[in-house]
Amino acid sequence: MFFTYLRRELRRRRKAALVVASGLALGIALVIVVDSVSNGMSRAQDKVLQSLYGLGTDMTVTKAASASTGDAQRPRFRFDAQGDDDSEQSSDRVMVQGFQTLPASTVTEVGSQSGVSGAVGGLSLQVLKVSGQFTRGQFQQSEGGGGFQRGGDGRPQGEVKGGGADFDVNTYSVYGTDVTEPALGPLTSSKITSGRTFKATETNAKVAVADSAYAEQKKYKVGSTVTIKGVTFEVIGIATADSGDAAADLYIPLQRAQTLGDAKNKVTTVYVKAADSQKIDGVKSTIRKNVPGTTVTTSADLADTVSGSLSTASSLASDVGTWLSLAVLAAAFLVAGLLTSSAVSRRVREFGTLKALGWKSGRVTRQVVGEAVVNGLVGGVLGIALGLAGAYAVTAISPSLQAQLGGGTGGGFGGGGGGGLPGGPGRRTAKTLEVALTAPVSVTTIVLAVGLAVAGGLIAGAFGGWRASRLRPADALRRVE
Repeated sequence: MFFTYLRRELRRRRKAALVVASGLALGIALVIVVDSVSNGMSRAQDKVLQSLYGLGTDMTVTKAASASTGDAQRPRFRFDAQGDDDSEQSSDRVMVQGFQTLPASTVTEVGSQSGVSGAVGGLSLQVLKVSGQFTRGQFQQSEGGGGFQRGGDGRPQGEVKGGGADFDVNTYSVYGTDVTEPALGPLTSSKITSGRTFKATETNAKVAVADSAYAEQKKYKVGSTVTIKGVTFEVIGIATADSGDAAADLYIPLQRAQTLGDAKNKVTTVYVKAADSQKIDGVKSTIRKNVPGTTVTTSADLADTVSGSLSTASSLASDVGTWLSLAVLAAAFLVAGLLTSSAVSRRVREFGTLKALGWKSGRVTRQVVGEAVVNGLVGGVLGIALGLAGAYAVTAISPSLQAQLGGGTGGGFGGGGGGGLPGGPGRRTAKTLEVALTAPVSVTTIVLAVGLAVAGGLIAGAFGGWRASRLRPADALRRVE
């Protein structure tokens, strides 16, 4: 009886039911689109941050920034005389990036802290290669009326023409990674696309993995060789960063990097994996308390430095979009409730007759609520369809967003404590990445939409049911014209 009457009433009042369902559908669709875009923002931001830290890394530990010593840190290049052959000369200057290092024992100290499941060290280096040649000038004597002129001291007078120096400066980054712990460190955010990665036994081997972009620029391939400070390394693999920019141009075993940078038993960054990803803040506080003189940086800290269109869009999606969705949803629920209540007012004769025939107030209320819930479910189906269409449109258009990670002092993921010469000692240079926005729809979002549809129907039914329950048969029939 209940379902039969429900079906007939909905069919008889299908236009009114469609209006209520459409209002709910618009609110639910907006919630789905905003939630999906917010998820896309989070994924885009994670993609940006993955360019700065390893996929298995929760935080990094670097040396706390200290005052720069100025001239003592400026690179110097010295070239010896090569004779008269004008031969080409070159010199490599290998510097610790940021000029801030920690003892290698810090890795063990950090790894022993409560809540830490793993810790490895890395050494970030900056290499400046100066190469070129000096050219000897030619002395040409001045001629006078009686031949070559001589000065008062008897020396010939003239000038030197030609000659000089032509040198090229090339800079690139090298990262020393712990080959015995491949699950942590900056190389984990890249994928080996050619060759292989390091073996655990290659702790002091003369092997290197090149970033794909740098390898393309320098024409490196697997089997090529690269010389750093007189040491020849064989390229054993080409790595492509999952998120665009790599942490370094070349990766070599940590022990070799320490030798090249004159930083024996030193690291610039400690990569930390927390035992519980939900307690990262607690682990951060523990490390800061028990390992003094260090800066602990988490992905959340780096997220605060993201600016550009990605940050702006993320702010709009999380703040303005959320409040807009709530406002529209509240309005949709209110309109649905008012329309249902109004429909009850127009059905006074019907409900009065039903009560006169013996229907209890509770039965009338259940009938009204049932109709409203069905309207809500229909609105939910329409809203989900509209929301999915909107999310698909965003993904299909895939607008491009830029994210800029501003420079600053202190450590950072993958940077080893700073950006080297361009930004000055202990300073991280600005980095701009471009990501495509998507709007993934999760199962949670669909469940939320269904819940909103049912809630909308219940709210609308509550309005109408309350009005219906207050009707008395005699009053209802008396109002019939």
